[in-house]
Amino acid sequence: MKNVYFLSDAHLGSWAIPHARTQERRLVRFLDSIKHKASAVYLLGDMFDFWNEYRYVVPKGYTRFLGKISELTDMGVEVHFFTGNHDLWTYGYLHDECGMTVHTKPLTTEIGDKVFFLAHGDGLGDPDQKFRFLRRMFHNRVCQRLLNAIHPRWGMWLGLSWASHSRKKHDENGEPEYMGEHKEHLVLFTKEYMKTHSDIDYFIYGHRHIELDLFLSRKCRMMIIGDWITQFTYVVFDGEHLLLEEYVEGESQP
Repeated sequence: MKNVYFLSDAHLGSWAIPHARTQERRLVRFLDSIKHKASAVYLLGDMFDFWNEYRYVVPKGYTRFLGKISELTDMGVEVHFFTGNHDLWTYGYLHDECGMTVHTKPLTTEIGDKVFFLAHGDGLGDPDQKFRFLRRMFHNRVCQRLLNAIHPRWGMWLGLSWASHSRKKHDENGEPEYMGEHKEHLVLFTKEYMKTHSDIDYFIYGHRHIELDLFLSRKCRMMIIGDWITQFTYVVFDGEHLLLEEYVEGESQP
């Protein structure tokens, strides 16, 4: 089988990333390097720092990225887009114009002879009440309609400002390091989920901006796959091996 790739958390368009154009080009070069090797690409959330579609308007920019995605889907490569907590306001454009399959919830799917549980990771086991409240508000249909009632000039400014503030706060405080098996929310969620879903071989998440490759049993393996801001990491599955890799310019890729 051809390779299957997983990546997340590029936060394209962020006002808090000074090298945003270089970052997008690097992501596009990576996608170009795998287009003939890939049967599918899974984008596990927060690929955009803020994405909101209006009825006749979509966000400015991202032409290189969306153009490359469209090229892949035109070639027959499956591209799966998972909404994260920054880019959940999508209502058809990414599917209709770019050919992506959009997932708004975690997905359990069989790839080769392995079973994968795939999700962005937000809202899974996180006890932070403020975050849980914001997540419910962002997913609320009434709140989404109210956001889209604002003129795009102000609606996009509001969303990008909020996202930029969040990114700067993370940068100032530093991304929380791995907290260990007994405290890391996604690990705790996964262990609990395994109790009733013993058929799953691999759990793969984004969201946390850390790299983690953890065997939870002889059969089950969990990964958190970093980001495309500073780490440029991804996971590749060739039908037999699952590898967490870093994209380095100029090096040949699996």
